Amino acid sequence: MPYEYEKNGAAIYLESFATIRAEARLEHFDKDAEQVVVRMIHAAGMVGLEEHVQVSDGMVATARAALENGAPVFCDAYMVSEGVTRKRLPADNDVICTLRDPRVPDMARDMGTTRSAAALELWRDRLGGALVAIGNAPTALFHLLEMLEDPDCPRPAAIIGCPVGFVGARESKEALWQAQPVPSIIVNGRLGGSAITVAAVNAIASRSE
Repeated sequence: MPYEYEKNGAAIYLESFATIRAEARLEHFDKDAEQVVVRMIHAAGMVGLEEHVQVSDGMVATARAALENGAPVFCDAYMVSEGVTRKRLPADNDVICTLRDPRVPDMARDMGTTRSAAALELWRDRLGGALVAIGNAPTALFHLLEMLEDPDCPRPAAIIGCPVGFVGARESKEALWQAQPVPSIIVNGRLGGSAITVAAVNAIASRSE
């Protein structure tokens, strides 16, 4: 016996987002932020995620303008960089993850940190005005904040800080939100991950759902 289920992709898409908007509490987000949060909820399959999301005033507009001006997107992990939909990017933007650079293992050993954190040092020459998307490694987010304490380190336009996990994830996001070196999005607590982070990037890159 065949199963009865919706087979029309367009109908699935419309019903999914209608369900999110009917069930989620989105009233405290502005229009731009709401678009991004809806995408994050969709990626997580979790109405209620919005209660954990914090968005700096003007973050989405700032990040979107940066992309429209050709800024690169720096990602802490390939699970993030590979999820970015290139056709959504407004200026054929570079999407960069340096985790597999052959220099990184030695850098991590010398720095006494993870490869995810050490890989960020290779971003410095292009970090100014970029969009940063950290969706996996709390150590990467902590190291980014340490880099930005250096007045000579170029500043990105905006940060999506959504590392996931049980060790350092909550603390790294709290640190980002308290420091606010640039406009940011975080998901409080242990929640986060590559799918949510990619959803935020793709939503920012697009002006419509």
